[in-house]
Amino acid sequence: MASNATQKRLEDSKLKLNALLEVTQAINQNKSPEELLTLMEKFLVKDLNIGKIAIFKKNGEWNCIYHSGCDISDCDKIDIEKQLLPVREITSVVGATGEDAITGFDYIIPVINNNVMMAYVLIGDIVEGEGISPLIKHFNFIQTITNIVLVAIENIRLFQESLEQERMKKELELAKKMQTLLIPDNSILPSNHCLRVWGFYQPHFSIGGDYYDCIQLSRHTYGFCIADVSGKGISAALLMANFQANLRALYTYDIPLKKLIRTLNQRVVENANGEKFITLFLAKYNCETRILEYVNAAHNPPVVYLTEDDKILKLHSNTVGIGMLDEMPDFVKETLKLNQRTKIICYTDGLSELPDENEKEIGTAPIEKNISNQKDIYHNIQSLIREEDITPENSRCFDDVSILGVEIF
Repeated sequence: MASNATQKRLEDSKLKLNALLEVTQAINQNKSPEELLTLMEKFLVKDLNIGKIAIFKKNGEWNCIYHSGCDISDCDKIDIEKQLLPVREITSVVGATGEDAITGFDYIIPVINNNVMMAYVLIGDIVEGEGISPLIKHFNFIQTITNIVLVAIENIRLFQESLEQERMKKELELAKKMQTLLIPDNSILPSNHCLRVWGFYQPHFSIGGDYYDCIQLSRHTYGFCIADVSGKGISAALLMANFQANLRALYTYDIPLKKLIRTLNQRVVENANGEKFITLFLAKYNCETRILEYVNAAHNPPVVYLTEDDKILKLHSNTVGIGMLDEMPDFVKETLKLNQRTKIICYTDGLSELPDENEKEIGTAPIEKNISNQKDIYHNIQSLIREEDITPENSRCFDDVSILGVEIF
């Protein structure tokens, strides 16, 4: 009998070593979570003759991640909070009665890792061997191998999550770079006897959708704009990239502003499917006639300073944002005759919504203060940036800040 008992212990040890070896090799070979669970099932079902298995694990919230020999409906009937979470030790539920009793299974085996409850293994339909149930002899090993497999699965999940985060980081960096490329460098913006244009762009850490531009349409005509997409993220950056491409393709010397706005609206509606819209200030200036034409599609009103009259004007919105509606409602193209040196500052809400010391939005007051002088537009904007401390380190800057200054001589 002693020899038979010794032989049985050797067989049991060999069984456990083989199971550990298979699982370890599978982990080293980067097998999938499904393959690791299949190996565990092989050990429990084929080697230990367990007919029914359910594994509950916490991934944010508790749920059944694996079941064998039973329907998922059997697992769904279990009230995890009432029936499992109170269990801290291996527990038999054979013949249990009462409203909190678990039926269809024989034992609950809690799996603890670093003093944290990691999982519960429920087993049932056990085929008894001679003498002591094979299950009772292998309780601790079942806990151990379950722990190893589930820790490996968790490591796989964390690794995949880190890969996904790295992928998202690279995508965000690419989108940020793409967004920055939409903003023209000051060296290529017009600067001549007719007008001088200067821009400032400070991106926030999240991907946004600011855009400004100035295009020479003919010898004497220039078009300029500033725009902002609703929302953040890659989708906003992609929509603005598409908008910029459409604007540059469509904005010609002879296209009426109203027609251009309506066509842009149609393109944005087609591309955004009603999920996003763009606020836009769009203008055309003729150096010979000195007439400024503009449409403000729900954008922040640019601030205009007439240097000789020492007068501030604001170019308020005269229609809805681009893409807000399937068809633009009727609107009026505004015109302004500029018979004197004039400075215009266009901006996005990343500037006007900066909070002051009382946590109120600064609005346009700092812009009006810094533009109301005889200095050039470049120095006006630089002064504004300094006074409001528009830097990446300033926590008040919670959004992209874009400024486009146009000085007309």
